[in-house]
Amino acid sequence: QVQVVESGGGLVQAGGSLRLSCAVSGSRFTINTMGWYRQAPGKQRELVARIISIGTTIYADSVKGRFTISRDNAENTAFLQMNSLKPEDTAVYYCNALTTSYGYWGQGTQVTVSS
Repeated sequence: QVQVVESGGGLVQAGGSLRLSCAVSGSRFTINTMGWYRQAPGKQRELVARIISIGTTIYADSVKGRFTISRDNAENTAFLQMNSLKPEDTAVYYCNALTTSYGYWGQGTQVTVSS
C-alpha cells in the first residue's frame, strides 16, 4: 500500500520560512512527478509547485521567487522550501505523487502565516 506522508507545517510570522517534506513509500512503480498543492478555507485546491524526475519544475505565479521545490529520487522524497511567507500562503498543504498510472495524496499539513 502506497503511503504519502507530509511534515514540516506549523505557525510562522509573515516574512518567515518553513520547509515541508513529503515521503512516499510502498510504490512498486517509479514516482515520475511529485507536487505540492494547497487548499485554503473556502477555496479550491491549487497547484503550488511540481517537479518531475529529471528535475524540471513548475511554480504557481503567486509563489515564484519565494518557494523552491526539490526531490530526492532515490528516497522518493520531495521538499518545499518556503521563504518570505505571507498571510495569504495560509492553507493545508498536500503532497501528490504520480506514477504513469496512479496518483497518490497525503493527508496534508497545516501552514499558518500570521500578520
